[in-house]
Amino acid sequence: MKNILLPTDFSENSWNAIKYALQLFKNETCRFFLLNTYTPAIYQVEYVLLEPAQFGMVDAVKENSLKKLKELKTRIKKEFNNPKHTIKRIAAFNNLVSEIKHIVQNKPIDYVVMGTKGATGTKEILFGSNTVHVFKSVKCPILAIPSDFNFETPHEVLFPTDYEVSYKPYHLKPIIDIISLYTTRVNILHVSYGYDLSELQKANKKILEKHFKKIAHLFHDVSNQTVEEGITNFQLKTRINLLVMINNKHSFFENLFFKSTINQIGFHLNVPFLVIPAKNNKT
Repeated sequence: MKNILLPTDFSENSWNAIKYALQLFKNETCRFFLLNTYTPAIYQVEYVLLEPAQFGMVDAVKENSLKKLKELKTRIKKEFNNPKHTIKRIAAFNNLVSEIKHIVQNKPIDYVVMGTKGATGTKEILFGSNTVHVFKSVKCPILAIPSDFNFETPHEVLFPTDYEVSYKPYHLKPIIDIISLYTTRVNILHVSYGYDLSELQKANKKILEKHFKKIAHLFHDVSNQTVEEGITNFQLKTRINLLVMINNKHSFFENLFFKSTINQIGFHLNVPFLVIPAKNNKT
């Protein structure tokens, strides 16, 4: 059974991500956790300590959160009546990133599936700050779904790599688990700067070959392009349904996301994006 965490702020963007998850795993036995976090707008710890009546406000916000989660669960049952899927609700008095970290540490969560922007998202910002912070701090595969993306079977997966990661089974299992549900080809894209592969890179490439030997895969090498250009140019030639990256601290992933303006990214991403942490909770 897969355990999938679905954070929601009840926006259309988060509903779109939930729909994607329900369709992606439609043939899998899954337990979905709908998560809404809340903090009352005028909540102050010192006021609660001094004024017990403030607790009533917290309770009211929690009741509203649970009510909306119940309505969302009813909507899922109505639109996606899948006997393989169980829906659980979590209303938590916490900020979103801390609560996701807490749940991932305490439940066997396989994926967190979330929209790329919250209710106040703007078109200029690809990833909302919550999504970026989740990428940075949550040790669990994160699937980020663009706001307007309608579900597509992941027939073509793009996996850019610098071969600097010594791939472990927990890096590749989240990818293999998804693509084994469908007829999928993995396109492994190496963007080089004209140098030959080091012995370590060659060894890591062999690990990938071994893990993907039962799955259709192609290796692609491009040079004299940035990673962003390589990804963008590949998407122009091939209809990609899913982009996958490993968030390795010293890899191009970090340069791509965290060295420049935190919300900006150099390529236009219009497909779901699976981010796998370099380390998981067991490492």
